[in-house]
Amino acid sequence: MNIRQLLSDKVQAAMTAAGIPEQCGPVIAPSKKAGFGDYQANGAMAAAKRMGTNPRELAAKIVEQLDKGDMIEKAEIAGPGFINLHLSEQWLADRLETAERDSRLNIAPEGEPQTVVIDYSSPNLAKEMHVGHLRSTIIGDALARLLEFQGHKVIRQNHMGDWGTQFGMLLAHLSDKLENNDAEVALADLEVFYREAKIRFDEEEGFDDRAREYVVKLQSGDPECLKLWQQFIDISISHSEEIYDKLNVTLKRSDVYGESRYNDDLPVLVEELLDKGIAVRDQGAVVVFLEEMADKEGNPSPMIIQKKGGGYLYSTTDLAGIRYRANKLHADRILIVVDARQSLHLQQAFTAARKAGFLPDSVSLEHCAFGTMMGEDGKPFKTRTGGTVKLAALLDEAIERAQKLVAEKNPELGAEACAEIGHKVGIGAVKYADLSRTRTNDYVFNWDAMLSFEGNTAPYLQYAYTRVRSIFRRAGVEPAELTGAITLKTPEERALAIKLCQFGEVLQQVARDTYPHILCSYLYDLASAYMAFYEACPVLKEGVSEEDKQSRLRLCDLVARTLATGLDLLGIEVMEKM
Repeated sequence: MNIRQLLSDKVQAAMTAAGIPEQCGPVIAPSKKAGFGDYQANGAMAAAKRMGTNPRELAAKIVEQLDKGDMIEKAEIAGPGFINLHLSEQWLADRLETAERDSRLNIAPEGEPQTVVIDYSSPNLAKEMHVGHLRSTIIGDALARLLEFQGHKVIRQNHMGDWGTQFGMLLAHLSDKLENNDAEVALADLEVFYREAKIRFDEEEGFDDRAREYVVKLQSGDPECLKLWQQFIDISISHSEEIYDKLNVTLKRSDVYGESRYNDDLPVLVEELLDKGIAVRDQGAVVVFLEEMADKEGNPSPMIIQKKGGGYLYSTTDLAGIRYRANKLHADRILIVVDARQSLHLQQAFTAARKAGFLPDSVSLEHCAFGTMMGEDGKPFKTRTGGTVKLAALLDEAIERAQKLVAEKNPELGAEACAEIGHKVGIGAVKYADLSRTRTNDYVFNWDAMLSFEGNTAPYLQYAYTRVRSIFRRAGVEPAELTGAITLKTPEERALAIKLCQFGEVLQQVARDTYPHILCSYLYDLASAYMAFYEACPVLKEGVSEEDKQSRLRLCDLVARTLATGLDLLGIEVMEKM
């Protein structure tokens, strides 16, 4: 159910009936002030300007033609031509009744589902995941969950870095290590392993030549070398899987589609671009000169797809990836969740792919860019010594801090319960602190802010859920046992009802625009509306009629289920007690 769309359709029909050109839209938005209706139709001003007429008079014609049905109680003209739309209380109550009986809260799957490929997380398998991988991983996963909930076919792709010259160095070091250890022991700490290999490459005589020999062997498909490489890959992926499990992220081993998977297609792709005249040989390299991205002086943007020595680059692999997703996976929409610093590179890849005909115009190709996680010093988040923060260490610290906080707030909790709740609160806090920010912005990482039980945080929303659920324990009743009708007698009940009914349109907006913070803002507003309702509308107090009690308990149930569903779409867990 999308209230905004339903109103838009009604007002658009009224505008057409009033003789207004189809190009003029109704411009529906939720009202920002109490007393000015629930929604506003703001299209009369623009239409009047286009038609050269008085906007207030035109608004009156729209209202005259408006089919209110059982949805709109009244429509009023305000100011220069705004139309304030008041929803019918009975219509709202009926929508809530339907939502409560539906496991999906009356949110129907999309009528025309798409195949959506989402490329996210993408760690380098030569190193352990660090904080730089956090944003891609959780933003991409939230979008995957939400689009799947809407009924789309979502194909997750973890474009891991599992190829390249660095692997020659690592495989040479691994082959030596295997004389004394098995691969799992040797690769127990990827950072240490990488550092050891790099020191040997830089300082040990003859090691660099051996590393280059391994690169040649690997690229030529030497069976022993490939076996060694596969051991490295398997154990490295296991490191990532531990992080995904701890983060409550839905990526699986089967979603890994590393750079190496495109190897066979790279020479074919380069030749095809040369044959089409899109790429040219320039000083020994193969380059695509993009006139579409020319600078102010008219110089085309150069995109190298094969180096002078014959090696390939990220740009080549990305082009192969785009072609594979469009032509083999038959994607209708491709989302690439990569940080904003890759914008130029991806714009080049997108432009070249379109130019080469690697994907039809009907396929949407989107870069879901995000900013940087900053430390409180305003610089990219680092350890106190200036090193890169391992993601595993960050998550462990979040859980530890949350467990301590939970134990302080509820000392009666047993150790096992405290550990479980602390895990959900800690991980939820880290994820929500990120997802609640506009993804294109940088944000400052602050433990106290993200773990606060007040304000727009995961702990606040998780606690709001547990508070609602505790009402049913105190009442000694389960939601399924409620029989009374939903009635909306007070302004707070009405405001809460409207907010509950907006859930579907919020999900559609997030799916369309790929900004998870919109869902976070909605959930916080819903929890705030619930707190205002709870203060003004007693549920279990003496003197409350059975009719009001049943109605308010049903509203409570809808709030709890909406919070739980919304947080689950963000990959954040709730708990019955905190």
